[in-house]
Amino acid sequence: MTPNPSGDPGRWSDLSRPPLNAAALRRALTGADSIWTSLEVVERTGSTNTDLAARARDGSAHEGAVLVAEEQTAGRGRLEREWSAPPRSGIFVSMLIVPPVPQERWGWVPLLAGVATASALARTAGIDTKLKWPNDVLVDIGGEERKTGGILAERTDVTAEQGSGEEGNGEEKRSGGAGIVLGIGLNVSLHEPELPVPSAGSLVLAGAQAADRDPLLRAVLRSVEDWYGRWAAADGDPVASGLLEAYAAGCATLGRHVRAELPGGGELVGEAVAVDSDGRLVIGTEEGVQRPVAAGDIVHLRGDGGHGSDGGAEA
Repeated sequence: MTPNPSGDPGRWSDLSRPPLNAAALRRALTGADSIWTSLEVVERTGSTNTDLAARARDGSAHEGAVLVAEEQTAGRGRLEREWSAPPRSGIFVSMLIVPPVPQERWGWVPLLAGVATASALARTAGIDTKLKWPNDVLVDIGGEERKTGGILAERTDVTAEQGSGEEGNGEEKRSGGAGIVLGIGLNVSLHEPELPVPSAGSLVLAGAQAADRDPLLRAVLRSVEDWYGRWAAADGDPVASGLLEAYAAGCATLGRHVRAELPGGGELVGEAVAVDSDGRLVIGTEEGVQRPVAAGDIVHLRGDGGHGSDGGAEA
């Protein structure tokens, strides 16, 4: 750390973790040919998902808005888990989308984001990742699977602009229906002492060829746009868009002995045999029954290279 003139270390003095270039990111990612309509980088916030959802509701953020934080102090994952990380040590980004497909297919959005993130990291960071159903990104560190990223998709009300008021006093607002705030969090440059739990990892610890967050963020957003376009063009059909095949190919959960901790306190133990066309994890029990799980916390049981669900970045 390099001290600033006041003598305090300063939030932004770690030269190994430079700030994102917001202007360059906007030039590269937003425009007429992109689904991303705006991009803002803030220095510090609790949760980019929470902030963007609030903006969507009050009409100050519109479809295609992207919000990025240099530091996130209360990132949220599934089951309202909280997570934080040092400034500029990761990617913390949320996007506002309004999928033009039947809402019963919106459950595929977090799985789509997982496929997009994995392919972006393979191209840009040169590392192989695996996906843990439904929303974790895993990397291999010393032969052990560790969570380096998390995805959180949340439905939100979206307020749309209607146009000018009667006397030109500004723009009236109207309900624009529902949308999704899609958050992706990635541990990029965290070192072992900085990890929230031992089961967490980072791209640097996994041997990433590059840890520059600017190209990583560009790659992730472009990959999400690509997969989102394919999925939307197929009216949300995961088979026709190739999404189901791609997710199954990269899913570390399939073929594993797992425990599904279900909403309400129940659990289901068995082999994860498939992801069905609704994005649900199908578990084969010892009784020979196959049961689809739409929501739950999945634990890869020990003896199968087990991996829990805590420790990765969330939005």
